[in-house]
Amino acid sequence: MKNRIRRAQSSATDPSEAVREFHAAVAQPDMVLVMFFCSSQYDLDLLAAEMDRLFAGVQVVGCTTAGEMGPTGCRDHSLSGASFPADSFVAASGRIDHLQQFELATGQAFAQEVLQGLEKHAPQANAANSFALLLIDGLSVREEPVTQALQNALESRPLVGGSAGDGMNFGKTQVYFEGHFHADSAVLVLVTTPLPFQTFKIQHVVPTDQRVVVTQADAAQRIVREIDGWPAAQAYARLVGVDAQNLDPMRFAASPVVVVIDGTNYVRSIQKANPDGSLTFFCAIEEGVVLRVARGVDLVENLEHAFARIQAVIGPPQLILGFDCILRKLEIAQSGLVDRVEAVFLSNKVIGFNSYGEQYQGVHVNQTLTGIAIGEAVNG
Repeated sequence: MKNRIRRAQSSATDPSEAVREFHAAVAQPDMVLVMFFCSSQYDLDLLAAEMDRLFAGVQVVGCTTAGEMGPTGCRDHSLSGASFPADSFVAASGRIDHLQQFELATGQAFAQEVLQGLEKHAPQANAANSFALLLIDGLSVREEPVTQALQNALESRPLVGGSAGDGMNFGKTQVYFEGHFHADSAVLVLVTTPLPFQTFKIQHVVPTDQRVVVTQADAAQRIVREIDGWPAAQAYARLVGVDAQNLDPMRFAASPVVVVIDGTNYVRSIQKANPDGSLTFFCAIEEGVVLRVARGVDLVENLEHAFARIQAVIGPPQLILGFDCILRKLEIAQSGLVDRVEAVFLSNKVIGFNSYGEQYQGVHVNQTLTGIAIGEAVNG
C-alpha cells in the first residue's frame, strides 16, 4: 500500500502549538514535500522556527494568507497544508528574491535551474507528468512578469499558484522557504508524479455588453486614473449604479471588470478607490485596454460543476490545492454562501488559501479559483 497525501489544519492560536498539531497529522515516512498556508496573525518567527525544527531535512514551502481552507473548513486564523510521500512524488523547489528588480531573463534562468534539480532526481519527468506551483509575495506588484517568465521557461508544464495575503491588511505578505519567511520573494515548486492530475481556473463571472476604455493609467503601480476621460472611481461608480462615496471591497467583489485576451475572459478586480479619484487594481491595467463590466453567475453551482468536470477526468481527488481570491471570499460571505462553499471544498478535499491574486499558466488573474487536483493511483 502506497503512502498517501496527508492533509491537516490547526486552529490553535499559539504558533508553536499550531505547527505541532499540523506536524502530528501530516508527518509520514519519506516526505518529499510539505506545503502550508498560515494566517499572518501568527508570530511568524516562532512559527518558522518550529516548522524548521519539526520538519528538519524535509522540503517545506508555504506563505501567509487572507484565509485558509482545509479539513476543518474555511478559517481566518489557522494553519493548513499537506505532505506528499516520496513513493508517489518527486519535487524540487527554489526561491527567487528581489522581485522589485526582477528581469525576465533572470526568471527564466531560475526556472531552468529548478527544472534541472527536478530532472536530476526524476529523469522520467516530462510535460505530461509534471506541474509547477507558485507562491509569490502578494504585495510585490510583480506577479505578471514573474508568472510569464516562469511559464515561458517551463514551456508546456502547467503552472498554477497564488499571491500571499495578510488578512486584508495590505501591509506585508510573505512566502516561506528553507526555514524562514521572506517578503519580495517567490517560491517555485516543480512536481512530477505518476498520479493523474489536472490544473484548473474557475471563475463565476461573465462579461456584459457594457464596455469602457482606460484612458489614463499607471500600469506599473496598477492604478487607473481615467476611464472614458472621467476620473476612474466616478466612471466605475456610474457604470455599476452607485455613488462614488459608496465604493468598498464588497461592491468591487460584486462588480469586477473583464478583459478579453484571445477570446478568453480574464477578471481584473479593483482593490480600492483612492482619495484622488483613481482606482487601484489587483492586476496591471494598460492605457487603451477595453474593460467590460461583468456579472456573476451562481457561484456554488459553478464550483460544483467545475469540480464534477475534473472528477470526470481524474476520478475522486486525493487532494485539490486551491488558490481562491480574497474577493471571492468576501462575496461568499456577503451572499451567505460560506456553509455551502465549505461543504463543496470539504467533499473535494481542498487545501489552500485566500489569495491577493491567482496565477494560471502564464497569466496573473483575479476573482478566480486556480489550482490543481490530484487523483488516486491508477492501479489500487
